[in-house]
Amino acid sequence: MGHLMGLFDAPWLGIQPTGKMIMLRYAEFHKIVDGKIAETAFYFDIPHFMIQAGYAPFPGQAGAHMVQPGPVAHDALLFEDTDPVEGQKTMDVIHKMISDLGQWNSGLPLEEELALSWHDDMIWWGPAGIGATYTIARYAKQHSGPFRAGLSERSGTGHIARIAEGNCGGFFGWPNFKAKATGGYLGLPSNDKLCEFRVIDVYRREGNKLKENWVFIDMLHFFNQQGVDILARTAGIQAGVETGAK
Repeated sequence: MGHLMGLFDAPWLGIQPTGKMIMLRYAEFHKIVDGKIAETAFYFDIPHFMIQAGYAPFPGQAGAHMVQPGPVAHDALLFEDTDPVEGQKTMDVIHKMISDLGQWNSGLPLEEELALSWHDDMIWWGPAGIGATYTIARYAKQHSGPFRAGLSERSGTGHIARIAEGNCGGFFGWPNFKAKATGGYLGLPSNDKLCEFRVIDVYRREGNKLKENWVFIDMLHFFNQQGVDILARTAGIQAGVETGAK
């Protein structure tokens, strides 16, 4: 997980070049068989790229937009084997979080529910369109609360990969879950269409709870299922124009 960096000197996917440096945020998982890569799950955050180029693909982003840093502890690049016990602790916390939060039916107030798995000063590095947020209270206000209010009939969680080593771990879902935007979401009108959410989550554990979370959601795919083709609406327009749904 990280950012690819380069000079944006030619059009890409209808996005007009800036001639400036730009970052392409990505995450990838590899399955290794007999010492070679057999399968790769890869995603990059195209709307994050668009915002850097001066576009506003989604109006009303609640969280902050920024080039996202690595872990606060600067310890995520592992060059030696770690204690398997620590990796299991991380996986156990991730599983607990999925169990606590996955179906939105614990019966607890949202912030209390989040506190079962998260530190109060958690950092949630969300995708473009939602943005990054800090502390349980702001996460509940700027993402988790609106997310639950806008969506209903959420399916169970399905992943094609779940991994953990040391105090970091994550999963890849394609799709992760399905839900209906019956309450409207991200400026879209309410509807009854069951939509896929393709999601990657990468976590850092501190003690017995999660501290940081880097999140990728295929927002272009979600909007396309709602009848809004963000890239098609972007093609040929000048930067600085909102292209999201009203």
